[in-house]
Amino acid sequence: MARIAGIDIPRDKRVVISLTYIYGIGKSTAQKILAEAGVSEETRVRDLTEDELGNIRKAVDEYTIEGDLRREVSLNVKRLIEIGSYRGIRHRRGLPLRGQKTKNNSRTRKGPRRTMANKKK
Repeated sequence: MARIAGIDIPRDKRVVISLTYIYGIGKSTAQKILAEAGVSEETRVRDLTEDELGNIRKAVDEYTIEGDLRREVSLNVKRLIEIGSYRGIRHRRGLPLRGQKTKNNSRTRKGPRRTMANKKK
């Protein structure tokens, strides 16, 4: 396995797909990184030379990824909660932030259904 930015990327996949295993790198960013490094997207990770791996590592170092990105995102969420903005309140309550309806859907944000047992009077 090749290590890039402290992450073991899969050997048997194409380089462009393997780079997406790093948090903060999607497909389009992976394509930009490979263009900067001068590596073909079709190459498998196991076929990369040490020079190509070095070029990819240098290109990846220019981006905010993994721990730094996770920390940045969590600090942004914490800031929204502290200032009491609408989005911060929605974060605190575990509800959707971007205007979705919650009467029927949003199960992933709200969690499993909590139903009350029928009480007879």
